[in-house]
Amino acid sequence: MTSQIATPPPATAVKPPYRLFLTILHLAAVGALGGFIFAALGGLLGTGIGLLFAAGIGLVLLVGLVYALFGVGWFEIARVGALYRTPIAPLHWRRRDRPGFGGWLRSLGRQAIDGRMWRALANFAITAILGVVVIRLFTAIVWSAIIAFAPLTDAEAIVGPFGGGGIPVVWAPLVAILGIAASVAGMIGLALLHRTLSLAIVVRSRETELTEQVRASSAQREGAVRAADVERTRIERDLHDGVQPRLVSVGMTLGLAQQKIDDDPASAKELIAEAHTSTKAAITELRQLARGIHASVLDDRGLDAALSALAGRSHIPVSLDVRMDGRCSREAEAAVYFSIAESLTNAAKHSRASEARVTVRIREGNTLWARVEDNGMGGAQVQPGGGLDGIANRILAAGGTFRLDSPHGGPTSLEVNVPCAS
Repeated sequence: MTSQIATPPPATAVKPPYRLFLTILHLAAVGALGGFIFAALGGLLGTGIGLLFAAGIGLVLLVGLVYALFGVGWFEIARVGALYRTPIAPLHWRRRDRPGFGGWLRSLGRQAIDGRMWRALANFAITAILGVVVIRLFTAIVWSAIIAFAPLTDAEAIVGPFGGGGIPVVWAPLVAILGIAASVAGMIGLALLHRTLSLAIVVRSRETELTEQVRASSAQREGAVRAADVERTRIERDLHDGVQPRLVSVGMTLGLAQQKIDDDPASAKELIAEAHTSTKAAITELRQLARGIHASVLDDRGLDAALSALAGRSHIPVSLDVRMDGRCSREAEAAVYFSIAESLTNAAKHSRASEARVTVRIREGNTLWARVEDNGMGGAQVQPGGGLDGIANRILAAGGTFRLDSPHGGPTSLEVNVPCAS
């Protein structure tokens, strides 16, 4: 006979009655504070519009309004996710797609019209309205509990919970019971309504999530294709402009040495020595080219060691600051490594920089973040087929983000974010 042992529920499981009680508390809290919050937001809007042309004060207030709306939206999404134990992606500020003040202004504008933020604000407003009703229902419960003892007094009639005509004392106990039952039922109904509305408004539908995944997958695939094209073009250019001419020169030098080996052995030896030197240089270039395709030390010893070797080979001094707890996926580390390598190459070749700084961290959300900054003359731009275009495509293919800030006069900074599990 086989015995079966019942598995206890997880410690994090919460019973529905307790969840309803938490929802009612949330409604009451938001109902009590929502009016003040919306009054403050309305005050910012009105004052900002009124002072729009007063030395730019109105613009500052309107910018603050966007940040305040973002804060409320972020709080609402976090609140709903924590209340119903539903995995909801937090609200993130729109990233810059351009460097400098113009990029920040564009991100501010995109955030001001962000649909997800406004859905969260709408849900917060609905919650505040439901919360006000919950507070009134709680007042009705308190009133009902008090009038239940009305027959013990000398009063002939009592006032209703929301004003109005008097109620005979003889009916007070029955009215109290009905009032408590109706108020509790109303609170439970509002809690259930809040759950339905919140999950419908704040949580994205499965269809929307699949659409976003398809769009992200398409973007990653396009980035991978473009990155492969850029890499192939770079390899062809390095072979054509570097190794190939040197090997041709070696062949010609050996041919001349072969012709002079009988008549002028001394000159032939010099030519052979020259060909030997050129051959070693070609081997070095091939090794560098192979290292540019794949860094074996990256697999063997990790990103920290690979970057240390990269900084040691750099033509300009590099200050390296790498703090990583553990390893990321091979694809993520490779994308960040080659982005840093290309950035240092650009800094040495084009920016006239005298030093560079590389910072690498694993940030919250299991994201590999890196920043490369040099003190060069700036003005770097993403050109189709160029090194920066290759970085952008490689990072996009890994599911990450890329940001370049390079004003004229410098400095130039490049930041990349790649999911560790890409």
